[in-house]
Amino acid sequence: MRIILGIESSCDETAAALVTSERTILAQHIASQDEVHRPYGGVVPEIAARAHAERLAPMIEATLADAGMTLDDVDAIAATAGPGLIGGVMVGLVTAKALAMAADKPLIAVNHLEGHALSPRLADPELAYPYLLLLVSGGHCQILLVEGVGQFRRLATTIDDALGEAFDKSAKVLGLGYPGGPALERLAREGDAKKVPLPRPLLGSAEPHFSFAGLKSAVLRAKQNMPPPVQGCVAGSVVPPAYSDADIAASFQQAAIDCLIDRARRALAGVGPVNALVVAGGVAANTAIRTALENLAADHDLPFIAPPLALCTDNAAMIAWAGLERFERGQSDPLDVAARPRWPLDPDAEAVRGAGVKA
Repeated sequence: MRIILGIESSCDETAAALVTSERTILAQHIASQDEVHRPYGGVVPEIAARAHAERLAPMIEATLADAGMTLDDVDAIAATAGPGLIGGVMVGLVTAKALAMAADKPLIAVNHLEGHALSPRLADPELAYPYLLLLVSGGHCQILLVEGVGQFRRLATTIDDALGEAFDKSAKVLGLGYPGGPALERLAREGDAKKVPLPRPLLGSAEPHFSFAGLKSAVLRAKQNMPPPVQGCVAGSVVPPAYSDADIAASFQQAAIDCLIDRARRALAGVGPVNALVVAGGVAANTAIRTALENLAADHDLPFIAPPLALCTDNAAMIAWAGLERFERGQSDPLDVAARPRWPLDPDAEAVRGAGVKA
């Protein structure tokens, strides 16, 4: 049995985990930074990096202690080396380098997106390559054919905003605070998804990619057009129609789902045989999105696989598992490996118009 120590610090979660080749998470710790970033309505990179530097070493010590282990019991150390906020990535990667040097252990530099992409295999030993992956998070929205470790073919990406960003920004418009995605999902359960006419960018388009900037702007317009509460109405007076926040949230979520399903259906039609339809990334925790994708998979006689909710958001267990899959193939990295703010899973994919180059 091989044991990997994983470290994650690419955004605003500081995390450490010990994972075995038998798919067991021996111990893990995750520290959220929601409270420190909430006053700013989003992640402040400098604050995030400082928090990682303060928390990471004690967290690694606690993770090893919980498992009753020391670094001598670990076979390798895996850390996120990108993409992400470069300050935070450097904190985690430099820490991993120091531990690897001190304990004479192999270092594995993990692509954060590969951590998400392979996380369903940590939870489901039956998931075999190739599979079609919808990777949806705050920074990325892609459809990938996953053919093996380090073998990704990007079929679609966003040309502007990622879906997670659109969720968070729409939640901010509705005054739901940070992090906004889960709050918007909860509010959407109280609303009418057919109430607010919102666009479905690129729906039915021959272009394979996603676009959410227009949908996000439409949410802002819907909110701004809400008339103030009418007081002292007399009988027979006409009250201007208004959209409730719950109706806007529900309509936004349904529009996003319609776009995801349309693009995923297009990808399934052209990709060839795959073993499963898989979703991963922070937005994969959204129950309504999971249900819609499960129905799509059933329409194509495919298993639908999503990681447990705890493995959807940023965590170190997925980094340890991705590192373990590489380690079992004899892969490791030199101690001078660089942190990367951008790191595409498919470096040979054609550039697309707009911000899709970030993918």
